[in-house]
Amino acid sequence: MLLDERCLLQNPANEQQRAFTHVFTFGPTFRAENSQSRRHLAEFYMVEAELSFTESLQDIMQVMEDLFKTATSTVLSKCPHDVELFHKYIAPAQKGRLEQMLKKRFVTITYSEAVEILKQASQAFTFKPEWGCDLQTEHEKYLVKHCGEVPLFVINYPYDLKPFYMRDNEDGPQHTVAAVDLLVPGIGELCGGSLREERLPFIESRLQRLGLADAYQWYLDLRKFGSVPHGGFGMGFERYLQYILGVDNIKDVIPFPRFSHSCLL
Repeated sequence: MLLDERCLLQNPANEQQRAFTHVFTFGPTFRAENSQSRRHLAEFYMVEAELSFTESLQDIMQVMEDLFKTATSTVLSKCPHDVELFHKYIAPAQKGRLEQMLKKRFVTITYSEAVEILKQASQAFTFKPEWGCDLQTEHEKYLVKHCGEVPLFVINYPYDLKPFYMRDNEDGPQHTVAAVDLLVPGIGELCGGSLREERLPFIESRLQRLGLADAYQWYLDLRKFGSVPHGGFGMGFERYLQYILGVDNIKDVIPFPRFSHSCLL
């Protein structure tokens, strides 16, 4: 079922969309930050999926892995000439790496484990790894390499690091939320997702602390008048193309790249 849950959620009358337990959308997304790098665009395409009736982050991760492997297998089998062109001239060893990746299970570590791995690394990082700080691209690439150059799930991020709608793990001093990022070799973060906070008192408390309760009253109404445990994720399509084709710059995998200050009038 192709639905844009974000639009549906703005109207409590449309809460019946929960009858469709798996919904997705694929379309353009706009980036707020002014990031002009090989990994960022001002406008990019994203596959977004939501699953109802789940209280397990593992369910979200399984869909991520299945989507990634199914899409990659399909591209390799249906578009061999296009892919081989890139693998011949851009990334000669990429086809073999992809075929090996499809045979392996993705690795999972917690955010806390990731920080400890980074702290014990022999190499120096531009950004010092500390618990409570976001993982940078250099950290993500090192973690993937450390774990055997296979796609890597990092789960359970600090509570204060993630958006208000992510589910509270209620796990003591190191307060975390049920969030997950999928990191892939050479790229870093490809997918980001979480379980969503469906418990009204939890979401009310957090929005009040952030001073967002009035702006997100419509969101509170959804929880007040009924919801179900659910979660979801987004996958950047251009980053996905970068990985499977072995392209270094994200601007080379989109026909008309848009980046800050590139719109000439």
